[in-house]
Amino acid sequence: MKTIDLRSDTVTLPSPAMREAMYRAELGDDVFGEDPTVNRLQEMAAERMGKEAALFVASGTMGNLVALLTHCGRGDGAIMGNLSHTFLNEAGGSAALGGVYLLAVPNQPDGTIDPAVIERVIPVEDIHHPRVRLICLENTHNYCNGAPLTAQYTAEVAALARRHGMALHLDGARIFNAAIALGVEARELAAPVDSVMFCLSKGLSCPVGSLLCGSAEFIERARRMRKMVGGGMRQAGVLAAAGIVALEQMVDRLEEDHENARILAQGIAEIPGLGLDPKTVRTNIVFFDFLDRRMTVEQFIAALQKEGVLILALGPNRLRAVTHYGIERADIERALQVMRRVMTA
Repeated sequence: MKTIDLRSDTVTLPSPAMREAMYRAELGDDVFGEDPTVNRLQEMAAERMGKEAALFVASGTMGNLVALLTHCGRGDGAIMGNLSHTFLNEAGGSAALGGVYLLAVPNQPDGTIDPAVIERVIPVEDIHHPRVRLICLENTHNYCNGAPLTAQYTAEVAALARRHGMALHLDGARIFNAAIALGVEARELAAPVDSVMFCLSKGLSCPVGSLLCGSAEFIERARRMRKMVGGGMRQAGVLAAAGIVALEQMVDRLEEDHENARILAQGIAEIPGLGLDPKTVRTNIVFFDFLDRRMTVEQFIAALQKEGVLILALGPNRLRAVTHYGIERADIERALQVMRRVMTA
């Protein structure tokens, strides 16, 4: 029986075309800038984001860390949402490794941060206060139901940042999901920002890797930071080859994941004991609440797992399911059948 793994889109496996491209990849030493496959991927990524240059990194966490280390010095501050991945799920790397002071402000349900709130927390120039160099946004916003942020909102925050002499970084781990959901090009969503990171290893189905994009000068400085945190990967073209296939073949199919997520959300909303508003599901991430008192969340997850369906708990009564490459419509129907059976048993 096939396991239907809805814990995350990081569980995707590379497509046959990716495996073939990895096998045949032309290689060189990327630390010397001599891996032709990495160079090609970086050029493609920069073009897709509308930026001058790009840097291949091992993970989204590394991409965000390198961005913060490049934008900020020790003792500098960065403003981000209190539900952001960088704040909650990246092991405090910017503070531990870069001495960057994080100001976490409330995310709104749609993943945005109220610009007025951002403006209020920017310290007045004074020797007692840290200098805040950076604002960070996330698109799509994982913990806010995978919500996509519009280019108009991002441009508003970018204008605020520039008024205060600050930069704007976008954790665009799933920016292509946002672009598909909003019916725009990813470069439009990235246009207002100074730097943007996107992941290859989530919905785009690569085994490893993310790209950090920005100006040529920014990426040159970021390359040093990547080396500092151990990100010089030498013959990395064997990984970058999968990324090239991802950008060529895997972006448009994300709409299939979004449709499967909508079907999953509608089905969950109809199961007694599970709480979900299907209108909150805009991309491939489905959050829902466990309301039944007859069993615990852990027992519910274990019962699903026994029948080959995997989901993730992200709170005492909060569950997440993520659709992705390798999950078909029939898998969604079977997952719903299992959930109904467990909840009515």
